[in-house]
Amino acid sequence: MAETRTPRGSLLPLACTLLVGTVALYMALVAFSNITDFGTNQQFVRHVFAMDTTFKDEDLMWRAIESKGVQDAAYVLIIVWETVAALLLVAATYFWARSLGHRTFHTARRYSTGGLLMVLLLFGAGFIAIGGEWFVMWQSSDWNGLDAALRVFLLSGVVLLVTYLPTDDRASAAADG
Repeated sequence: MAETRTPRGSLLPLACTLLVGTVALYMALVAFSNITDFGTNQQFVRHVFAMDTTFKDEDLMWRAIESKGVQDAAYVLIIVWETVAALLLVAATYFWARSLGHRTFHTARRYSTGGLLMVLLLFGAGFIAIGGEWFVMWQSSDWNGLDAALRVFLLSGVVLLVTYLPTDDRASAAADG
């Protein structure tokens, strides 16, 4: 497949490098913190799954998962997911930075898309939908991560959109001669 080229002087690769790099840094720090300080967010996941700080509505409490083994397995899977997303985004940042000189960014878009979709799924489907609605995390004043999840979800979505801003291939072809 032919690489997409950006017109000379385009700031899109620079913008994508910086924005994807920002999400990559965030995800790398999140994964690093969860690995090196395993217990802090382990407690968060345990409380959300157990639903022990919600309103304890008997119509909803059947959803609670009280098995520490299942809770911890889910937490480990979250950390693995965060780590893989961070690695994809670090690679994407590298390819975006490289595209500044080579004027190609197809590979950077592909890695960005993979990493950003992983972040969107984790924070959108995982934390907002499953944590927020299924485990009614919104009811907890102590263990409610919905605001943080929404911030990351929106940031990642905006960055994904920026990486797909159109380029003018005709201007690129003319500039390349």
